Amino acid sequence: MIGIDELDVKGRRVFVRADLNVPLDGETITDDGRIRASVPTIRKLIERGAKVVVAAHLGRPKGSVTPKYSLAPVSRRLAELLGEDVAFATDVVGESAQSVVAGLQDGQVALLENLRFEPGEESKDDAVRGEFADKLAALAELYVGDGFGAVHRKHASVYDLPKRLPHAAGDLVLAEVEVLRKLTEDPARPYVVVLGGAKVSDKLGVIANLLSKVDRLLIGGGMAYTFLKSQGHEVGKSLLQEDQIDQVKGFLDEAASRGVELVLPVDVLAATEFGADAPYEVVDATAIPADREGLDIGPRTRELFASKLADAQTVFWNGPMGVFEFDAFSGGTRAVAEALVISTAFTVVGGGDSAAAVRRLGLPEDGFSHISTGGGASLEYLEGKTLPGLAALEE
Repeated sequence: MIGIDELDVKGRRVFVRADLNVPLDGETITDDGRIRASVPTIRKLIERGAKVVVAAHLGRPKGSVTPKYSLAPVSRRLAELLGEDVAFATDVVGESAQSVVAGLQDGQVALLENLRFEPGEESKDDAVRGEFADKLAALAELYVGDGFGAVHRKHASVYDLPKRLPHAAGDLVLAEVEVLRKLTEDPARPYVVVLGGAKVSDKLGVIANLLSKVDRLLIGGGMAYTFLKSQGHEVGKSLLQEDQIDQVKGFLDEAASRGVELVLPVDVLAATEFGADAPYEVVDATAIPADREGLDIGPRTRELFASKLADAQTVFWNGPMGVFEFDAFSGGTRAVAEALVISTAFTVVGGGDSAAAVRRLGLPEDGFSHISTGGGASLEYLEGKTLPGLAALEE
């Protein structure tokens, strides 16, 4: 992949596929991390005299115009962060988009409305996707792929459009790929991976691939209960994927045969119900009462996980240790994050809920070597999959 420094952008319309998929409460952005991460590439293009056409998606409107998924609030926040006006097109490839783009002067920025308002963006039909990509291509002369959180999607703006225009990777995508190569090609050891989140099924591929690469694997969050159940333990009403038990048993056997230390919770906060104020007690992870559900790792597990991270030289963390959105059940996620902040290791937070947790808990973002903007994309890269958006940029 070439970078944007190798493109002659002055006076030219540059289509920037960014990742601006931020959480909203009405029209209030509750976490602007992805917008802030997109600013350096856009600013560099502005400073070099490009006419910048930014495009992104928000939520899952499924090919129809859905006002609650409008990028209008994002446009306002992007303008604040850039310190520049951002012209907002109220459609994607229609009259508004064409007019707004035509009115751009050198060094100015426009943002198109949500790409996913158009059915062609996510279509499984190559011809339909290609037709939409042709309309996007008509808006610009150059393409910059900078939406790392979307590069694992075979979507028109990610995969088909760069095939139609001279293209380069944005600085954010280049930085993300460089970090992931460090994790996969020759990581400093001990190499420790911490996985959490709700479902073990979301992490099957990455676990399978990492068992041949890591020294230690720490499992928390909702997915831990399927591991505990596979060992024959009672997990009560905790989140459980019965259909994954045999797969998980296979992981445990493979970890043992490879000499990978696979560490599970030893205690949990077991609540009477799912809720922010639910009564709970600390119980052994191997004996969760039948009428309770685990909502966070317990204090002994927090100490155990911190001790297993203490000597690490490389750490990848993806997925919270509990229901961090509830203060009472955020302690496990905080304990892991704080262990990484004080670590001397190369520490990577794998996007998604983990990155959101870092910001929600008020931890210093510069306390980590890298916070990814793409949870799913990071995981698929670590699985060894070919990511369509990266493949298109490499052509």
